[in-house]
Amino acid sequence: MAVSRRNLLSGALFGAAAAATVPTLSACSSIATASTGTIQYWNPFTGGDGGLMKQMVTTVEGRTPGLKVTTTVLDWGQSYYTKLAMASAGGRAPDVAIMHVSRFAGYAPGGLLDPWDMDLFREFGVTLDHINPVTAKRGRYDGGQYALPLDTHPFVVFYDKEVMDKAGLVDSDGKLLPFGGPEGYLEAAKKLRSVNKGGRGPVYGHVNDSAQNWRMFWSLYKQTGAEFDLSGKKTRLDKDTAVEVITFMQKLVAPQCRTMDPATSVGAFASRKAPLIFTGEWDSAAFSKIKGIELGAAPFPQIYDSPAGWADAHMFVLPHQDNPDKERRRTTHRLVAELFKASFTWAQAGHIPGYLPIVESQKYRHLEPQVEYAAAAKTPALDPPAWFMGAGADSQVQMCQAMQTALVGANSASVAVDKMVKALDFYLSKPNPA
Repeated sequence: MAVSRRNLLSGALFGAAAAATVPTLSACSSIATASTGTIQYWNPFTGGDGGLMKQMVTTVEGRTPGLKVTTTVLDWGQSYYTKLAMASAGGRAPDVAIMHVSRFAGYAPGGLLDPWDMDLFREFGVTLDHINPVTAKRGRYDGGQYALPLDTHPFVVFYDKEVMDKAGLVDSDGKLLPFGGPEGYLEAAKKLRSVNKGGRGPVYGHVNDSAQNWRMFWSLYKQTGAEFDLSGKKTRLDKDTAVEVITFMQKLVAPQCRTMDPATSVGAFASRKAPLIFTGEWDSAAFSKIKGIELGAAPFPQIYDSPAGWADAHMFVLPHQDNPDKERRRTTHRLVAELFKASFTWAQAGHIPGYLPIVESQKYRHLEPQVEYAAAAKTPALDPPAWFMGAGADSQVQMCQAMQTALVGANSASVAVDKMVKALDFYLSKPNPA
């Protein structure tokens, strides 16, 4: 499927200017094979994640004769997705890339991705039965499998088992007990403040952040089962439920987190001043190093009718190529199959592997605290499948800003919901790349 100029612009709408800010590309490893040449792999993994991915690629190269990979690391954000869209449309696409599943709806319908050949994966010992079915389903489009999950990375809770036990909030095995609804959670938070030295209760950093308020809101709203539909020309949601959720969020941040940013919340938990934190699983590696703590973790707690917690997923995708080389494509499938098999390394960063044989292995069952929140991958509250939604998207930033005004006391929950709907309606009025 050829990529039109319209599809390119739709897929990267509001991101074109970001292309000029894409940083100089850095190669993490290099390769070349006589038959297929270097397999080009783009991803946004830096820091600890970048080191683990480099380790995985090196391991796969070492055990796969003839396989060589060049990894290009780009800064995560809108610039990454703009660069990926322009490369696909301009005939300069890499062989394989990473994409958040929350951005998928803006790319596959616009012709910016090619489908995976699941028969080829079967030759290399990987089938769809081996892959997390929830996130894999979101990688399907028009009958084809366009994206496959490397992981699920959810919004979860970490806690200090000793303090939680004093408050009577964990069972004899240190597992989080149900809160029993919004009022039950607020009562539990009050107990934690009363038993914890220094009087600090649960922490949640959200101020001046482009994602945290959305993660909290979407976790809670999805638990209610209320409508949230972005498939038409106007946003369809249950305003009363949305107002109820944001009103609860206002109570959740009071009295200690109303103006707290994520770095401050992480610092409070890491220094053992706070006994529970709402944050992403990506903090597990750092929290595992806290001295003296008996670290507990759990999926995002059920507050409303059914379990759900915000999550995204890093997906392997094939950026569109007009005339892909058959042998290079075959080698690319082999690379991804081997990365799946090597993803226990990825689990060490806290991410829940999308490759089920890893999650179901004895080795993973002894990986703490990751195994304690692994169930979050079964009930992820993935972002609504709209082309303008997802990681780093401007729409997410605007919704977080709207909610922040309510959480800091500058606006009502009702006004915040109206601002969110206005922002979403603006994007729904723009052309859909599908």
